[in-house]
Amino acid sequence: MTGAEREPATLGSLLGEARSALRAGKVATPDLDARLLVSGLLDVTTTALLTQADAPVRPIDAVQVRRAVAERLRGRPVHRILGFREFYGQRLLLSAETLEPRPDTEVLVDAVLPHVRAVVDAAGSCAIADLGIGTGAIGLALLAEAPAATCLGIDCSADAVATATANATALGLESRYRAAVGDWLGGLSERFDIIVSNPPYIVTADIERLAAEVRLHDPLVALDGGPDGLAAYRSIAGQVEAHLKPGGLVAVEIGEGQGRDVTAIFAAAGFTLARSHADLSRIERVLVFSDGRVAL
Repeated sequence: MTGAEREPATLGSLLGEARSALRAGKVATPDLDARLLVSGLLDVTTTALLTQADAPVRPIDAVQVRRAVAERLRGRPVHRILGFREFYGQRLLLSAETLEPRPDTEVLVDAVLPHVRAVVDAAGSCAIADLGIGTGAIGLALLAEAPAATCLGIDCSADAVATATANATALGLESRYRAAVGDWLGGLSERFDIIVSNPPYIVTADIERLAAEVRLHDPLVALDGGPDGLAAYRSIAGQVEAHLKPGGLVAVEIGEGQGRDVTAIFAAAGFTLARSHADLSRIERVLVFSDGRVAL
C-alpha cells in the first residue's frame, strides 16, 4: 500500500505497523523500540498506547513515526532518534557529543545521595563537582533529589556543556547548576563536599569490538579510556585532593573488572575505598573513596 492509499492511522495501528517492521528487520528489541518511538514522538504515555489504541494520529505524525522506524532499521539507536533519554526520572536532551546516560549510572546517584543529604542536614548545603558531565545526568539527578545542593559540571566538550546547561534550565535547576569547559579540575580553586564522575573507561583496543550502536553513535572521547582504560582515573585521582573539603567523598563509575586497579590508583593518591556498589547485573560498578580527613 502506498503512502497515498494508507488508511488513517490510529495509535494502535501505528504501533502494530512499527512493531511488525522492526520484527521483520531483525531488530533486537522490536516491541520495546516500537513503544518508545511511538510514545516518544507522539508525546503519549506507553499506557495510552493500550488504553487509547483507537485514537487517530495525524498524517504528519504518522509520517514522522515511519521515518523514525526507517532510521531504526538502519541502525540508529532509539534515543538518538528521539533526541532525549530518561535518567533517574528526568528527561534529558542528547546531542552529538554527549553519551547516552544509561541505567547502570543510576547506581552512582544512589551511592552518593545519602552523603549529599547528610551534608545538607549538617551544613545547610552541599557543593558537588561532576566531572565529564555529558548531558549533566548525574549532577542534575542529585540536585533534583537534594534541593539545597549545588553542582559545578565540567566537560572538555563545549557541546556537552551547552547540552547540560539546557537540561538544567528545562528541569528548573539552572539556579543551582553551573557547567563549564575544562580539563577535569584543572585551573579551579573551589573545594567540594563530593566529587563524582563517570569517566571514559573503555580500553582503546576494545572500542572496535563495541556494539555498533555504541561505537558509531556515542562520542569517542566519552568512551576511550586509553591503552589500559585507566587514563581518566589517574588524572582525576591526581587532582581531587586539592579540591575536596575535609570529610568529602569521591565516587566514580568503573568498567567491569576495573575495581582493583582503580582502587590502587586512588590509594596511591592517599584515598581509602569506603564502599563499592554493584549494578543490577551484580557487576561492581561504583567505587566511593574517602581521604580520611575529619569534616570541619
